[in-house]
Amino acid sequence: MKKRLIILIADILAVILAYGLALWLRFDMRYSKIPDQYLTGYMYYAVLACVITVASYSVAKLYRSVWTYAGISEVLRTFATSIIAAGITGITFSISITRMPISFYLVGWALMFGFTAAIRLMYRLLRRALMRSESAREANGRQQNIMIVGAGASGLMLLEEYRTSYYLMDHVKIFIDDNEQKWHKYLDGVRIEGGRDKIIESVEKYKIDKIILAMPSADRKDIKAILEICNQTNCQIQTVPGVYQLVNGEVNVSKLRNVEIEDLLGRDPIKVNLDEILGYVKGKTVLVTGGGGSIGSEICTQLAEHEVGHLIIFDIYENNAYDIQQKLKWNHPELNLTVLIGSVRNMHRINSVMKKYEPDVVFHAAAHKHVPLMEDSPNEAIKNNVFGTYKTASAAGRNHVKKFVLISTDKAVNPTNIMGASKRMCEMIVQTLNHFYETDFVAVRFGNVLGSNGSVIPLFEKQIAAGGPVTVTHPDIIRYFMTIPEAVSLVLQAGAYAKGGEIFVLDMGEPVKIADLAKNLIRLSGYKLGEDIEIEYTGLRPGEKLYEELLMDEEGLQDTENKMIHIGKPIDMDEEKFMHQLIQLRDAANEDSDAIRAMVKEIVPTYQMPMEALAYKKKKNSVYDNLQ
Repeated sequence: MKKRLIILIADILAVILAYGLALWLRFDMRYSKIPDQYLTGYMYYAVLACVITVASYSVAKLYRSVWTYAGISEVLRTFATSIIAAGITGITFSISITRMPISFYLVGWALMFGFTAAIRLMYRLLRRALMRSESAREANGRQQNIMIVGAGASGLMLLEEYRTSYYLMDHVKIFIDDNEQKWHKYLDGVRIEGGRDKIIESVEKYKIDKIILAMPSADRKDIKAILEICNQTNCQIQTVPGVYQLVNGEVNVSKLRNVEIEDLLGRDPIKVNLDEILGYVKGKTVLVTGGGGSIGSEICTQLAEHEVGHLIIFDIYENNAYDIQQKLKWNHPELNLTVLIGSVRNMHRINSVMKKYEPDVVFHAAAHKHVPLMEDSPNEAIKNNVFGTYKTASAAGRNHVKKFVLISTDKAVNPTNIMGASKRMCEMIVQTLNHFYETDFVAVRFGNVLGSNGSVIPLFEKQIAAGGPVTVTHPDIIRYFMTIPEAVSLVLQAGAYAKGGEIFVLDMGEPVKIADLAKNLIRLSGYKLGEDIEIEYTGLRPGEKLYEELLMDEEGLQDTENKMIHIGKPIDMDEEKFMHQLIQLRDAANEDSDAIRAMVKEIVPTYQMPMEALAYKKKKNSVYDNLQ
């Protein structure tokens, strides 16, 4: 109420001053030349104008506006209302009392509008100055210089917020834009320095602390290229979330996010129209082994979104199974869901589950996958991965499952570790069993999945949060990467293409250096590489190789309707010999034999055994020799 009264009194003074100045200006700014009747008329006019103006402003609710945030809309309302008030006052005064000079009315109105509008904007400016001064004291010198990459609509929105906010103390110093027509011009007073080649130079020149990417519609290749330049600086990097925020007018500082590691993969997200291809699971019973894991839980999530008839989750880890159960119950209360605890190594258990629920499709995601752990426990890798797959796949065949989809890995190609070799044997198992049952057995092979349990990115994030160092095994190690939703959507589509016996290979794009991921993640977390956090190279772990492959030399590629999914040509094998070798391998694994690697080498010739295992194989009278 006090603020309204102050503005009302200020308006009255503004009206009196405005028309007094108008009369003074009309007579060449010489008070002595003003006739007495006009001086008398001005006094009456000023009273009438004050009453009508205040009444008009009250009707227009101009005293109820939040002047702290006064802007163009309030100015326009003041403009329209001042015209109405001046018109009513002039006509009423001319008819009822006397006529004044025409310039008195016109100049008086212009000055009155100017003064009353200025009062409102001045209130905002003064309040803003006081609050920014207080915020600046609290910031205590922590103000940052900002570079905005993208001198378009979203960049302008961010600039406006930085300028008008009471609480943002940072200063937008410069714009960067690849459009040459904008170079060396100004966007709302801020210089557009040039294209992306000027980023590093401008960071030094303008002492930039933070770079904001305001390019919501740019493709991933451009974003990656610009990020690679930005990462050569020590600046914090943020970006607007996406083009839909620009359309909705939601581009503002609170919506900014740190650049995510997916932005550095240099490609657009893989999109699959699952509505078109998931007809083979609609209304069907689907069993997902390892359904609580990273890949398995995402398979369950996407199936639940596409009208699966009955979803059965089978997992040995009750906590994982519980988590996905609660998530699906919350998001899909209509879903017919069964969650079972059990091990794929238990032949009776997995067979009884298939016999009872009669699944139409099985996605086999249950596996031990951590390379270093499996190197230390090779027999467990064989028991779980190889024979867990054999038992699950055999049960599927005996119970007339229509499709069986094995989740494999690029580590199965020319494997240097027991985990990869075990997954290669899994592929050989489904290829063999495809000839014995009506079930369509297929495998889907892909590389590393961003954000999965035990993957490199969560590890790096934990190490950065702890202050470092970030550990990388080798400066030249590279890997293929894909997000969990991308990988799973392609797995589901590969299931639709399955005719039996195929090994589907997913196109992972270009491989990425792990060291580059570590460096980028450090910078994107706001730290300086080499000063705040170091990278420590620890050497390749047992069974780890510098690069992964998606195809063996003998395999060729056959295209599918989806350019991201290919079919590897099956490698001919002696299936009878293979089955005999599996029996021997099972017995050795159950006895926790030290000869397990040598036996795996016999089955998977491309497996590169550690030197100590090779030496053991050559020993006479070894367990391996006895098994032969």
